[in-house]
Amino acid sequence: MKDARKTVILGTGCAGLTAAIYAARANLQPLVIEGHEPGGQLSLTTLVENFPGFPDGVQGPELIDNMRKQAARFGAEFRMGHVSHADLSHNPFTLRLGADEIRSETLIIASGASARWLGLPSEQALIGHGVSSCATCDGFFFSGKEIAVIGGGDSAMEEALFLTRFATKVTILHRREQFRASKIMLERAQNHPKIQMMTNVVVEDVMDVEKKEVTALKLRHVMTDDTTIFPTSAMFLGIGHVPNAAMFGDQLDRDPDGYLRTRDYVFTKVPGVFACGDVQDRRYRQAITAAGSGCMAALEVEKFLEERGE
Repeated sequence: MKDARKTVILGTGCAGLTAAIYAARANLQPLVIEGHEPGGQLSLTTLVENFPGFPDGVQGPELIDNMRKQAARFGAEFRMGHVSHADLSHNPFTLRLGADEIRSETLIIASGASARWLGLPSEQALIGHGVSSCATCDGFFFSGKEIAVIGGGDSAMEEALFLTRFATKVTILHRREQFRASKIMLERAQNHPKIQMMTNVVVEDVMDVEKKEVTALKLRHVMTDDTTIFPTSAMFLGIGHVPNAAMFGDQLDRDPDGYLRTRDYVFTKVPGVFACGDVQDRRYRQAITAAGSGCMAALEVEKFLEERGE
């Protein structure tokens, strides 16, 4: 089936849904593709306390659901699926969604970035209950407690340093002897009085799923295979994120880690293609900054179409 659109939005996190609200209010009747992680990372978050307008906080899934309803009220159309192929070589652009072919005059890429996880069943069961990939989102909830951070690069050092604002102690757990973090970031972490480091260990299990809270980690030493129980109140993943932009190949500029490169906030190198949110923002990665960039992308789409006489 072929489908012709003025604009298509990839992603239903804060960036994509804000873009959908603005595009729909501009009467562009946007088609919003849900993607493989509907709602983005907020759908895995419990209480969000730093989104403006919610003095008592709001549940992540509730915030996403309200934004989705708001976009739908103005005429946005939602479709489940994952874009397997995109041709941006000429306008209208062509997207392959299952057996369907969608053509669109503009494209807003808000496909986000997926946190890297360890892949443990217990880890997945405790996301939002002591397991997190965002220190700035969830660190406050563990004030006065001991926290573990997994990783050995700059992401782990940044997470650990931020968490020292709240925790009594932060332990960085790394599977290797040597850290791959930059020298300056590693020295900052090593010299911080609240941070300690354990090397050559991997997490085998997260406890306690039954209690719906993290009480300890089961660690295995990679050299000896000995296992130990490491008490902690939370486990933060600092092993990076993977931008969801592989479907575009080399049609768009990306940095060495796969994030889309943009100029003037949301412009890609292809006229009519805009990127917003975590797929191009490796610095802030917050719900409010994603929403702001989604607004910018939709306004630029409206301007782009007006200049084409649409």
